[in-house]
Amino acid sequence: MEKRKNLAVVCLSAAFLLGFLIWGLCKPDDAVSVSERRKLAQKPALTLSSVLRGEFMTKFETYTLDQFPLRDSFRGLKAVTLLDVLQEKDNNSIYLADGYAAKLDASVDKASVQHAADRFQLVYDRYLAGTDAKVYAAVIPDKNAFLARQNGYPAYDPADLSALLAQSMPYATMIDLTPALTLDSYYHTDLHWRQEALLPAAKLLADSMGVTLTESYETVTSDTPFYGVYYGQSALPMQPDTLRYLTNATLQACIVYDYETGREGAVYALDELKGEDPYAVFLSGSRALLTITNPSAEDGRELVIFRDSFGSSLAPLLDRHYAKITLVDIRYLQPERLGTWLTFDTQDVLFLYSAPVLNSSETIR
Repeated sequence: MEKRKNLAVVCLSAAFLLGFLIWGLCKPDDAVSVSERRKLAQKPALTLSSVLRGEFMTKFETYTLDQFPLRDSFRGLKAVTLLDVLQEKDNNSIYLADGYAAKLDASVDKASVQHAADRFQLVYDRYLAGTDAKVYAAVIPDKNAFLARQNGYPAYDPADLSALLAQSMPYATMIDLTPALTLDSYYHTDLHWRQEALLPAAKLLADSMGVTLTESYETVTSDTPFYGVYYGQSALPMQPDTLRYLTNATLQACIVYDYETGREGAVYALDELKGEDPYAVFLSGSRALLTITNPSAEDGRELVIFRDSFGSSLAPLLDRHYAKITLVDIRYLQPERLGTWLTFDTQDVLFLYSAPVLNSSETIR
């Protein structure tokens, strides 16, 4: 009897594995993972050279993991088991608290902050020193600043990161954005802040740079559910965010020029709302160099923002009082090449970076 039971277990296990093997071989390969917002590995070409170099098996293993049947379901089951059954505090370094998902980031990486400061110093020395440009800097706090410690998770004080950066940027006036932000300023499933909650932060920045914001806006709500990056990384069941953007006659008249494509467009790329990353609705997402021209500006004042993706949703709120806003992302454009397109003289210059990018700044060139 015991022998038959063991045989049945072995047969069922073999049937289960064989069934998934056949399923995996027969099902069409998925091109992307919607939840993770990334492309999935495709079947590698089988060649003698790739086998001899060991490349084929490495790529084939990645391919089978990405194309495994019910992959997202198994990822979700693993996440729920870890958090609800085994009482783990996070999954893939993502934790849930007060309905928000956030990524653990316990300490300031001094070397990383210094690397970012060194790259900013290069920009200053090469383009700004000796000009009449007014230079400012602001650190965008991570969501952890309003969520982690309050729920028993380790986190650094964003003031410590800002102070460390300020030590290496004596040429810039530091602006503290923390008083203008709350947990509600951020999406539940994503790391970014919500544009419709940024008017206090935009006003604080503007006041610090000698600009008065008086604009009113219409709030437009997208009908596409927004599943942020933490939704896919955590593999946990979460309700989607609602993505909204602010508009008015001034923003509708602004012209955005993309130096990469040589094309003009609008402030909001509405077609991105149906894409893999709806947050790209703000200035078409990650772009190395953009200018926003405001034909209704009261004077010729200009602003240059060195920024990461957080700046895409905030920059439009500063448009009213600048004839031109230039956005530079030196994660994609080497600072040494800036002189090809930009000449600095009397502009306001703002270094606006999020704490997560500064604390992991290897992407800054």
